[in-house]
Amino acid sequence: MKIRYGMIGGGEGSFIGAVHRKAAALDSRFELVCGAFSSNAEKAKRSGAALGLDPARCYGSFAEMMTAEQKLPENERMQAVSIVTPNHVHFAPAMMALEHGYHVIIDKPIAFSLDEAEALHAKVQETGLVLALTHTYTGYPMVKEARHRIAQGDLGRIRKIFVEYPQGWLSTFLEADGNKQADWRTDPSKSGAGGATGDIGTHAANLAEYVSGLEITKICADINIVVEGRKLDDDAAALLKFSNGASGCLIATQVAAGEENNLKLRIYGEKGGCEWTHTDPNTLLWKPLDAPVQVLRAGTGYLCDAAQKGLRLPAGHPEGYLEAFANIYVNFADAVHDHMQGRYTSEADYDFPGTADGVRGMRFVERMVASGKSNDKWTDFS
Repeated sequence: MKIRYGMIGGGEGSFIGAVHRKAAALDSRFELVCGAFSSNAEKAKRSGAALGLDPARCYGSFAEMMTAEQKLPENERMQAVSIVTPNHVHFAPAMMALEHGYHVIIDKPIAFSLDEAEALHAKVQETGLVLALTHTYTGYPMVKEARHRIAQGDLGRIRKIFVEYPQGWLSTFLEADGNKQADWRTDPSKSGAGGATGDIGTHAANLAEYVSGLEITKICADINIVVEGRKLDDDAAALLKFSNGASGCLIATQVAAGEENNLKLRIYGEKGGCEWTHTDPNTLLWKPLDAPVQVLRAGTGYLCDAAQKGLRLPAGHPEGYLEAFANIYVNFADAVHDHMQGRYTSEADYDFPGTADGVRGMRFVERMVASGKSNDKWTDFS
């Protein structure tokens, strides 16, 4: 049975809304039945029509959608909500959805501030509903393979973690030219306290914690606004300390001219290291201390169960961003179905980022900004 879902945001011209819809549709686990696709009612209706939805279920606001859907028969109304709005419009619809009994899948970061993130986490604990956060890169099979091998001790005690996310698209003052993506991502009233820190730094921090199984405990950050006139940071770097004593380095910059989305993670332990890069996501380099580098590939039979579950094609057939995104939707669907059958206990039993990750993401932004402004060397993460 497909899960009926509604979408908030993601109307015509939206990049991430289209990504969510494609990811949700990839494995036929979801059916889009309604939406509030824009704060502009006319645009919202037009967007819904373009998607072939019933005009009566194309709403002018998320509040209208929540209320109207509640009035429909239980076997017709939406069961989950996908929120794909700018950061400042994450909290209100997510909270309202949970209050109305709907499961939620939401684009990262989870909210505008740490306080909002903690409130959503508390509401999920109170309601017992499912909330998934689309930290996309956790969905890649070879990322899951690295996580599995590290968890079973193949690298020994982790000593060093390097994670970098360089982009170049904000190397010029695009927001002055009416670029919609640049405009809201660099506006503190819409994006929150962090620019590059919130937009891609949270991805880097989440990936480092997800794969290593460790948590960041201290940050020593440098935050910069490189492009003149910009209101939020477009360049950030930090030294990190992790929960087992390991040290690390994180780079998140959007002014590395010539770079696309070259996210890279390297983790080193007593017995060797591993390396994964977004430009070649179907490969994991495994580097034993006393043996040649091993090239592990997606689609092969030697991968762990979590990696195998995220694969759809044989070896040599490239899978990428949409498939990784879809893997989060698949695991979210598993949790929602289990909830419907009374088998769901908590997000910790499923392989998708949840509210706990969302809280850590917002804490990362706030601690990075605080550390960047401080003369002290280290800022506690807690």
